[in-house]
Amino acid sequence: MDIGEGLAKITANGGVFYNPKMAKLRDISVMFLRAEGARGKSLLDCTAATGIRGIRYALEAGVKQPVLLDINQDAYKAASANVKKNRIKGEVLNVGIQEFANTTDKKFDIIDLDPFGSPVPYIYDLMKVGSGDTLFMVTATDTAVLCGAHPAACVKLYGAKPLHSELCQEGGTRILLGFILKNAMQFNSGIEPLLSIADMHYIRVFLRLKKGAEAAADSSKELGFGAFCVSCGRFDCERGIAPRVSNKCGTCGATMELFGPLWLGRLSDKGILAKMLSDKKEFSEESRRLVSKIHEELDTPFFYSVPKVTKRLGIGSVSPALVAGELKARKHAVSFTHFGQDSIKTDATLADVLKAVRKVSKTK
Repeated sequence: MDIGEGLAKITANGGVFYNPKMAKLRDISVMFLRAEGARGKSLLDCTAATGIRGIRYALEAGVKQPVLLDINQDAYKAASANVKKNRIKGEVLNVGIQEFANTTDKKFDIIDLDPFGSPVPYIYDLMKVGSGDTLFMVTATDTAVLCGAHPAACVKLYGAKPLHSELCQEGGTRILLGFILKNAMQFNSGIEPLLSIADMHYIRVFLRLKKGAEAAADSSKELGFGAFCVSCGRFDCERGIAPRVSNKCGTCGATMELFGPLWLGRLSDKGILAKMLSDKKEFSEESRRLVSKIHEELDTPFFYSVPKVTKRLGIGSVSPALVAGELKARKHAVSFTHFGQDSIKTDATLADVLKAVRKVSKTK
């Protein structure tokens, strides 16, 4: 099957994985690398499959001589043929991630990890092939684990207790970032998240490693825990390795569910997102729409689901836009969020949100 995506022309057969629905995410990854000025930089694509990502990065973002890995022999053959077909000066290797990372002396400016399932087995070894302020792009498709459907598995893999509620996608994203940071700190590095996405069946984070003991120490201050009240929807966060997070809800008195450790710092960089959106290159409308929504989000931990709020209050549905408007009228910062449908991020307290919802409901 011959496929055209971006500037790449590839051939995919039934034995090698290619997901056309992920073209949106590959668009976003190209946009990100162009905004980051990736031209001439070295790149490692750890799970190449057909080679589509590495090829697009070379053709559209100008990365130099990408190295593509895949332990599957059929994928190795397909990626090799596609690299040749697109006249890319790249290297394709039929080797596993851990073996490569522990036998090469190469260092990379950009590392892309998009495995089937969890990225956990590979993060530590990939830290060994980072170079200075390496850009990491990491995908997790074990969202059921990160989002709390399998809490024991999350504790085992990520060393964190997840949250299974309307906040789970953002919680899972922050657990993933926290896990990456804990590995980076072992190599005397901190992290700087530049873009974080939870969409469809995946979570993907784009970040920069920050070398040095000071950077590692500064990043460690953004680790912490959260608490969520299933009864009323209140959430609290506190930074620290051993924070004093109360498990008693300050609003309704119910027992709150604790979760973490996880990253509580910034999830995205507004400057990078603005550069991505100003790129004149043609990308899909849905990829631009998602980046635009993230650009407009308040970058604060967690949010309120308006349908969940009305359900807990025992009232009919209300317009999230009207609730947002009511909060803005009361001088609160408000935005929608891609982490939850009909959900809002705000600097308002739960009490303020409840007042706004009740007022909109009465008006309706």
